[in-house]
Amino acid sequence: MSQPVQLVIHISTLPGRGSEQVAAFERLAPIVRAEDGCLQYDMHQVTGEPDRFVLIERWASKEALAAHDVTPHMIEADAASPAFRAGPAEVIELVAAPLA
Repeated sequence: MSQPVQLVIHISTLPGRGSEQVAAFERLAPIVRAEDGCLQYDMHQVTGEPDRFVLIERWASKEALAAHDVTPHMIEADAASPAFRAGPAEVIELVAAPLA
C-alpha cells in the first residue's frame, strides 16, 4: 500500500448558500468517516466568510482515497453540489511528511 494521503480542499458556495454546504456535509460526514482508510474528514468555515470552507481529509493510502471517490454517496454528493457551489472545489494534496 502507498503512504497516507492528506488533502486540503477549498470550497466556495454561491452567495448566501453556505448553509446548504453545511447541511450536505453534516449528512455526508458520518458515512465518509466510516469508510475503510478514512483517518480524518473535517470541514471548517472560514472566519467571517459564511460561504467559504476548508475541508481537511486524511486517508490511509491512495487506494483508500480512490475507493472513496467512487462510492455511491460521493457520486451523489458531487452531482448535487453544483446547485449551491460557486464552482469546483480546489483540491490540494500535501506531502505526507512536514518540512520541519
